[in-house]
Amino acid sequence: MSSQPQIKIPATYMRGGTSKGVFFKLDDLPESAQVAGQARDQLLLRVIGSPDPYGKQIDGMGGATSSTSKTVILSKSTQPEHDVDYLFGQVSIDQPFVDWSGNCGNLTAAVGSFAISHGLVDPSRIPENGICTVRIWQKNIEKTIIAHVPITNSQVQETGDFELDGVTFPAAEVQIEFLDPADDGEEGGDMFPTGNVVDTLDVPEVGSFQATFINAGIPTIFLNAHDLGYTGTELQDAINSDAQALTRFEKIRAYGAVQMGLISDVSQAAARQHTPKIAFVAPASTYQSSSGKTVQAQDVDLLVRALSMGKLHHAMMGTAAVAIGTAAAIPGTLVNLAAGGGAREAVRFGHPSGSLRVGAQAEQQGEKWVVKKAIMSRSARVLMEGWVRVPSDSF
Repeated sequence: MSSQPQIKIPATYMRGGTSKGVFFKLDDLPESAQVAGQARDQLLLRVIGSPDPYGKQIDGMGGATSSTSKTVILSKSTQPEHDVDYLFGQVSIDQPFVDWSGNCGNLTAAVGSFAISHGLVDPSRIPENGICTVRIWQKNIEKTIIAHVPITNSQVQETGDFELDGVTFPAAEVQIEFLDPADDGEEGGDMFPTGNVVDTLDVPEVGSFQATFINAGIPTIFLNAHDLGYTGTELQDAINSDAQALTRFEKIRAYGAVQMGLISDVSQAAARQHTPKIAFVAPASTYQSSSGKTVQAQDVDLLVRALSMGKLHHAMMGTAAVAIGTAAAIPGTLVNLAAGGGAREAVRFGHPSGSLRVGAQAEQQGEKWVVKKAIMSRSARVLMEGWVRVPSDSF
């Protein structure tokens, strides 16, 4: 009988936006897990409770959804003019891998407050009262993010009256700026990997669809809800209880990933669940959100539903919100057209839990579109802190 002892690792369980995750300081991890590789992945899988064939993550910190199967590793930044390096790992629920291919925009809201509370920000930069500007280097995508964290009596302020649809209780507002969020690619192309704002996506045995492929915030495939047989008002159960629909979405996502140049063959999509995201858009319409609140058509510019890790998200991923805001700012994309077309610097979209406003500043430079930054507000809160425990032979 195995009698390996458990080890304990300092960790903080935090909510950021509409996600939750386990946060670590890099130098608190066991030495073998302080570098990328199998040991780190195996450790994080065990912390979260994956892979779990039951799909519940009962024996770990995960919550059995894409929004709650997340890990974050933070350290003092190695980049000039930055405070903290932020590495995000999306842990698969039922498969033995951690996806490092993208960022989590929601948990970004918690990165700043963790960095302040754990000595990763120079104390001279933290006001007694006011806003602390935390300069984050997002290591997965190599981009700069600025978090504006409220401070009261030299401590991070977590409570407040800012309400975020998809989060039960109000909290303090944290404004997030995603600087230069578009991925220009190694070949100097623009944020549209095909060079077009709208393409035709052919998916064998499924159909042909108009699609906007964009690399901003996170690689995302946007489709029209109508083309898929949807209205854009769907809630989670309407999609996630339909196994055929989920299979169809995954096949579309796989072929879209190939067309975006993210993978070379559709068979590779299974090992890259975190990116690209797939979403569908529709013109504004009145609907009832998952909380029972009515979202009025006149209060939103368009409707968006997005899938993450193979399931419809209960609200909206923060990085996908950046993609939505960016695409909405560029005339002719499916997102822009669903919002009514024309130039805009902000958009409010309806999602399953309510609505969200995101701003983006886009401009055309020659034949390329450039986005200087995207801005949105989130909130964050420490839920628990102390240690996580894992069997010593699990990594």
